[in-house]
Amino acid sequence: MKPGSIPLRHYLQFKDFSAEEYAYLFERAALIKKRFKEYEKYTPLVDRTLAMIFEKASTRTRVSFEAGMYQLGGSVVNLTTGDSQLGRAEPVEDSARVISRMVDLVMIRTFGQTKLERFAAHSRVPVINGLTNEYHPCQVLADVFTFIEHRGSLQGKVVAWVGDGNNMANSWLQAAEILGFTVHVSTPGGYEIDPAVAGITNTGCYKVFKDPMAACQGAHLVTTDVWTSMGFEAENDARRQAFADWCVDAEMMAAARKDALFMHCLPAHRGEEVTGDVIDGPQSVVWDEAENRMHAQKALMEYLVLGRVG
Repeated sequence: MKPGSIPLRHYLQFKDFSAEEYAYLFERAALIKKRFKEYEKYTPLVDRTLAMIFEKASTRTRVSFEAGMYQLGGSVVNLTTGDSQLGRAEPVEDSARVISRMVDLVMIRTFGQTKLERFAAHSRVPVINGLTNEYHPCQVLADVFTFIEHRGSLQGKVVAWVGDGNNMANSWLQAAEILGFTVHVSTPGGYEIDPAVAGITNTGCYKVFKDPMAACQGAHLVTTDVWTSMGFEAENDARRQAFADWCVDAEMMAAARKDALFMHCLPAHRGEEVTGDVIDGPQSVVWDEAENRMHAQKALMEYLVLGRVG
């Protein structure tokens, strides 16, 4: 398919796609993963280039996008603020105009969502949010795909979010609104979610619980994140005190359904936001979840560049 033959789309928040588009993406991710596991070559993005821009450090995001793009037949250019004009005085808009003339996709992992949106507004190619302070849509894309693999559709189910009202929580709320499930949110005081920042209009897609144990009651999935996200390290000591009762442990998992899964976007700190017996226990699917970043993102990149295939 020739460049420019499909409408330009960006993936900046989970709500950028519809439920029907997600159904397609999850089907494609399953097929692409199956081909990968069977060592079947599949290179729909041959001669296409992904630019990856990192203003925040990364392990899973870099490996999953880079390996995924190579597996799809494409190539990758890796940029950081230290080795490009992005960390100097060049306006984001100018960087977007230049970089997007030379590549076919751009993935950005940065701090404020506004910078990502400014880049996308001046890009000639699709831009993907690899993480911002406000949202982490690619992670929740992989998480929902992982749940589907293990338990089927999330529609009508309950996801318990225990911890910080951060970018992951915001993306889970958007997913709940679009895909028809409910999030039970429990955060310490002062770290609550903000529906306006989360970008949701249906407040019925989530319920707030002061007690994290109550939030886990009857949940099909229990998930959490580090207490201190990148960019908030100065708050680390205060957060450790505030979050002391928000450690996902065996008792919380016992409050959930017997077949409940546990997820964590990683990296994890055992003994802080989750105990070792939970993250390393039989209900944990964190390693499948981490691998599925690559497969879900391969489906996403294919869709943004080629549209629907097959």
